[in-house]
Amino acid sequence: MDDYSDPFAEEQAEEERRRRRAEREARRRDGRAKRSAQQGALADRVKGMLSGSGDGGTEGPDPRIGAAPAARSAPPEAESGGEPPAPPPPPRPRTALGPRQPPRPPRGPQNMRRRRIIGAVIVLIVAIGIVVGAAAAIHHYSSGSSSSSPPKQAASGPVKKVTIPEGYDRRAIADLAKKDGITGDYMKASESFKGFNPHRYGAQNPPSLEGFLFPATYDLPHKPNVDDLIARQLDAFNQYMDQVNMKYAKSKNLTTYDVLIIASMIEREAVVEKDRKLIAAVIYNRLSQGMPLQIDATIRFAENNWTKPLTESDLHISSPYNTYENTGLPPTPIGNPGLASIEAAAHPANVNYLYYVAKPNGCGHFFTASYSAFQAAQARYNSARAAAGGNSPTNCP
Repeated sequence: MDDYSDPFAEEQAEEERRRRRAEREARRRDGRAKRSAQQGALADRVKGMLSGSGDGGTEGPDPRIGAAPAARSAPPEAESGGEPPAPPPPPRPRTALGPRQPPRPPRGPQNMRRRRIIGAVIVLIVAIGIVVGAAAAIHHYSSGSSSSSPPKQAASGPVKKVTIPEGYDRRAIADLAKKDGITGDYMKASESFKGFNPHRYGAQNPPSLEGFLFPATYDLPHKPNVDDLIARQLDAFNQYMDQVNMKYAKSKNLTTYDVLIIASMIEREAVVEKDRKLIAAVIYNRLSQGMPLQIDATIRFAENNWTKPLTESDLHISSPYNTYENTGLPPTPIGNPGLASIEAAAHPANVNYLYYVAKPNGCGHFFTASYSAFQAAQARYNSARAAAGGNSPTNCP
């Protein structure tokens, strides 16, 4: 039997293969066209949302998105029993939270501008708070104390510098303020001051703020009054007194106000720095033994005499500030001491001295616990003063 093939059957099979390839290619083209149309519609909608196009209201749904595709005739495979078409993609599942929320509408220009304004206001408020806090922490003065100085404030305008020397009493400060063009009555204004309580420091109804008016160099307003100066002096005093340890003085039953009284005498008596704690020791030792302090500076304060030599009669004046006739401390400070004298008054030297007298050359004092040694040193000083025509010796190099 001869082996042969039907040429018509082969041609028909080849034709069938070509037809199926053409149909598959057509389906691919249709799928690509559909995806391109959907992507283009989505891009158009997103572009419209970002640009805010339209009539300014809410846009309606794009008919090209989510719409059912146009019906197509069944491919030849469906009729002839050929290769079935690819199944449509399954629907996107919904989450447990419900249907997918529509996108938020775009922010309009007015909304964006409002947000920018609110942000700028918040930044401005924060900046103002920082500036105000920094300004409140800066003081308007700079110290002339030998130990330290209060913080300086950057001048925002013209200022007037006023220097109050250490040890000056209220009368001397009042004269200085008047010469510096500070308006007002300093003596009256410094009797008391609103917001400052001397009782905090152990002062019982003092007649004035003598002792609390801290000496320093202050930056005052261009046209200051006495309240401007006093406020800064009291502020500086509070600042520095917080630095002083009063433990030893309190162990001797002394208040902070007592320490100020002692410091004011030290400020007027000391000539050199090393003498401060030694003079404080003499005062402490005399107080503990009930001896009169016999300090010339208290007599000078009572008589308002800081330059002329004291006479014998001056040592017998009737005054609570006469420490030759009265024991104990004078009733108030005799001036306004600086920080070095306050610290010396709070922490005297650990010595047994009971006497001191100025050295013949004027360079400090001679200290001793012996009365005879004191008398000999006093005689040497008196001789030197007599040689200087009754004036205090000033030969200290």
